[in-house]
Amino acid sequence: MTDFNKECLNALLNKEKFDEFMRTQLEEGLDQLLESELTAFLGYDPYAREGWNSGNSRNGSYFRQVKTQFGPIKVQVPRDRKGEFHQHTLPAYGQHTDTLESTVIQLYSHGVTTREISDLIEKMYGSYYSAGTVSNISKQVVSRVESYHQRQLSDKFFCVYLDATYIPLRRDTYQREAVY
Repeated sequence: MTDFNKECLNALLNKEKFDEFMRTQLEEGLDQLLESELTAFLGYDPYAREGWNSGNSRNGSYFRQVKTQFGPIKVQVPRDRKGEFHQHTLPAYGQHTDTLESTVIQLYSHGVTTREISDLIEKMYGSYYSAGTVSNISKQVVSRVESYHQRQLSDKFFCVYLDATYIPLRRDTYQREAVY
């Protein structure tokens, strides 16, 4: 059994350990992927002789933080001397993974309010999304939600389920009455 398998089995017993394990593996994997992407762009390996006086070479890196479902990770993005390298692994200016955004869209399409979504994301993933951010993300799906609500029902439906809201009313006594 490899060290990776042993670490994975130990991490599965505890959620915090598993999230930390996945974060480190994701960071290492993305760093290696970005480094190999720069190598493919430049056409030579790091410290290779063909790279000397080639006109473009490696020029350090910068760190970028991305929020994932396992928590925030810090990715090291390499650069080239001329500034021509544009990586394609991470979306430009993106600070969140698509998993969080798709979760927001799913919750919004099911009628959950933006403030409730913001609280849920913070509790589930530890990432803070303001209600405005949730609103901006949910604007992507507004047209689909509206078309869903305005669609024509098929003739195959023979039963319609109605829901009611109970409002407190004071007539002879204090009661809650259903409003459909």
